[in-house]
Amino acid sequence: MRVLGLTGGMGMGKSTVAALLRRAGLPVFDADAVVHRLQAQGGEALPAIARLVPNAVRNGCLDRAALRQVVLGQPGLLKKLEAIMHPLVRRERARFLQHYRKLGTPWVVLDIPLLFETGADHLCDKVVVVSAPYWVQCRRVALRRRMPHAQVLRLIACQMPDARRVQKADAVIRTGLSMKETERQVRRFIRSLRA
Repeated sequence: MRVLGLTGGMGMGKSTVAALLRRAGLPVFDADAVVHRLQAQGGEALPAIARLVPNAVRNGCLDRAALRQVVLGQPGLLKKLEAIMHPLVRRERARFLQHYRKLGTPWVVLDIPLLFETGADHLCDKVVVVSAPYWVQCRRVALRRRMPHAQVLRLIACQMPDARRVQKADAVIRTGLSMKETERQVRRFIRSLRA
């Protein structure tokens, strides 16, 4: 079994590319979905988050906007949250890989926003980075998260720069043009994997 790492900053179109890969028959481990499940009501990570940032958990539910505000105001807090989340996500990723290895699946995808930052790229045979122009990224994040432009810029600044991700990639899928163009690039990339 071979492993494809898929990564990109927020608002780059990574979820769209992951959906296209999934539609083409590649199993996809979605780290964001795992995080949401772990942080949902009754989720395994919620008690530790509540101890760390009590104001971010109300009535047994994570208030993501409140958590984001606290993290933006206290940059050191992000590392503490990652120390809670990363081991739990790694465990789920190991289960995913073990399952598809047993099945003899030719390729699987690890869709991980912090692929390079967590060292998960070392598990991958190839890494594809999803990229878009900065102004497109800002617009997408602002629309999706319904937040002011200044806050969007601060959030993006917390992530690894796009140019650095692109430099580390084996391949880049650019999503700033049209959906049709993104689909064309993904089809071409899948053909190259299967060749």
